[in-house]
Amino acid sequence: MTHTAPGGPADPAHRRPPHVDDATVDGLGHLSKGLEFIERARGHLYAFHQLTGSADFALDDAVALLRKAGHGPTADRIARELRGRNVLEGRWTYQIVEEYDDGYYAAWRELERAAREELAGGVRHLYEAELKQRRRTPGEPGHETAPAPHR
Repeated sequence: MTHTAPGGPADPAHRRPPHVDDATVDGLGHLSKGLEFIERARGHLYAFHQLTGSADFALDDAVALLRKAGHGPTADRIARELRGRNVLEGRWTYQIVEEYDDGYYAAWRELERAAREELAGGVRHLYEAELKQRRRTPGEPGHETAPAPHR
């Protein structure tokens, strides 16, 4: 079954191939949405990496200030136990990021791409493109199907 949204066909780059049915568009849409959550999770992981690194450098300042205030033993213990400490067993945050990127994240990206290629000729965001067509008001400024061609 082919579907044309009430607002007319999507822009040429986002048109549904003739053999693709509604259930496939819905399934690919959910897969794409899942990948978007994975992208956000990856961003949070990078934020975790950067925040942890920033905390580690702030630790140097704390140790120096405590030492200057005459609290050498406390400063020494903090430096010894925290500076350079692994965040997870055997890992600093960059290693966690690399493992995530090379494993789980890479698998999501590859499988989402492969499913799109196999099931929809590689067309991205079919679900969203059809949603746009259903929700836009044809002829209303700001509701165009696609950007105007550049001259």
